[in-house]
Amino acid sequence: MAKASDFEGKKQDELFYFVDYSPEEAERVGYSNYSYWGSVVQNFLKHKAAVVCLFLFLFLFLVIFSFIALAIGKYDYQTLVTDSSLAFRKPNSEYWFGTDNLGRDYWCQVWYATQVSIRLALIVAVGESILGVIIGLIWGYVRKLDRFFTELYNLIDNVPYIIYMTLIALVVGQSFTIMAVSMIAIGWLVMARRVRNMVFMFRDREYNLASRCLGTPLWRVLTKNILPYLVSVIILRMALSIPATINLESTLSYLGIGLGIETPSLGLILSKVRGFFLDYPYLLVFPASIVSIISISFYIMGNAFSDAADPRNHV
Repeated sequence: MAKASDFEGKKQDELFYFVDYSPEEAERVGYSNYSYWGSVVQNFLKHKAAVVCLFLFLFLFLVIFSFIALAIGKYDYQTLVTDSSLAFRKPNSEYWFGTDNLGRDYWCQVWYATQVSIRLALIVAVGESILGVIIGLIWGYVRKLDRFFTELYNLIDNVPYIIYMTLIALVVGQSFTIMAVSMIAIGWLVMARRVRNMVFMFRDREYNLASRCLGTPLWRVLTKNILPYLVSVIILRMALSIPATINLESTLSYLGIGLGIETPSLGLILSKVRGFFLDYPYLLVFPASIVSIISISFYIMGNAFSDAADPRNHV
């Protein structure tokens, strides 16, 4: 440690001097190459299983098979011909997935139904996420509305989901649009509840209190101060919502209250073959395998991407 005697006898010019100011050097010191989304991508790529699932789903199932499989197939779903003499043909070079009980090509039926189910799942996931995030932010931040949204949540959540969908199917009807709207109208509950709980953690922090004291508008506080901390939660819920929607649609269609007989889906196919798959297991294996692969892929991708988007995992 320096002593006072060390500085005795030295001139003032030797002890103190002016540092030259350089704007370039000053900017370089305050500059950082850090990018949030770039860091998210780097962290995500470290999860090898998630990357494999991403490739498996996006490029194989969503792009190639769901949309190209119908083009490379030998038969068109819209012009399927019923021929009882061709019923229950096992997979072969002519019928790649075999034929059903009416002698129709099973390949085009399965992939057309997969395309419908995936499209429904994506619409529902995005719709319920947007609605759930908006309601969750308001629910968690505006104290006066907490009681109202809590009672609304309890009122809707305490009634079994199957009752809602049964009443809608019987009263309103069965179609792609009706099911999508119905699932969004009920599915926002989970997202809103999680967002609300997260908002409670950040609502009264110092920077939010300062923003309120400065008169910052509510929408700006929610979108700029709080929403960025919820990205990982939102991504995880969206990723898990897609397989959940496909599984739910399959269950509802299996029970006869799904999309309707004029709109093919994986659940409708499974419901049609439930009386035959014990003798002809290929009728169950193909659609069930697709549902399983989609569910597992999105579960792994959702968890990996959620961890990668968490700011606490960034260096």
